Amino acid sequence: MSNIVWQQHQVSRADREAQKQQQAVVLWFTGLSGAGKSTVAGALEQALLAQGAHTYLLDGDNVRHGLCADLGFSEADRSENLRRVGAVAGLMVDAGLIVLSAFISPLQSQRDAIRQALPEGKFIEVYVATSLEECEKRDVKGLYQKARRGEIKNFTGISDPYEAPEQADIVLDTGLLSLDESVQQLLQLLRERGIIRA
Repeated sequence: MSNIVWQQHQVSRADREAQKQQQAVVLWFTGLSGAGKSTVAGALEQALLAQGAHTYLLDGDNVRHGLCADLGFSEADRSENLRRVGAVAGLMVDAGLIVLSAFISPLQSQRDAIRQALPEGKFIEVYVATSLEECEKRDVKGLYQKARRGEIKNFTGISDPYEAPEQADIVLDTGLLSLDESVQQLLQLLRERGIIRA
């Protein structure tokens, strides 16, 4: 790695942000399987698009079809999956985008590593704090039942731990909030932080 040097280009992130009239940022949606991370992130992306924002949604299942297709679900592979996604999100921030990343990302250390790899202030931790009971009720694929029967190993919230964020930038319980209420709270946060225009 000693012969590899980061190439500085003439067009900066600030230039791209100015062109897009927004601040680039990563909104990192974390929570249990079935909490509503992808649903809320998708609805927020639609709302941002309607306002003329430039976005990209990174979803846990989708990246495993390409970028992370070679990875399994061991602890090491799951960590590598998140490292790769964090690196891609960083490139997208450099491109001036608002990046919505929906991943269980069960460990605080994983989320902290992604935050630290990004420029200061470019990581917003969104904790989708829907209860385990509610997540199990929504489980159309039957994954929780399979995990409880021992058919799925290392399932977050059942046989593997989930470390809830202690200082998330915003907490949303989709068992209590409607989808629109969740989106409106996120839009308000983005306006308050100057990410999008008020």
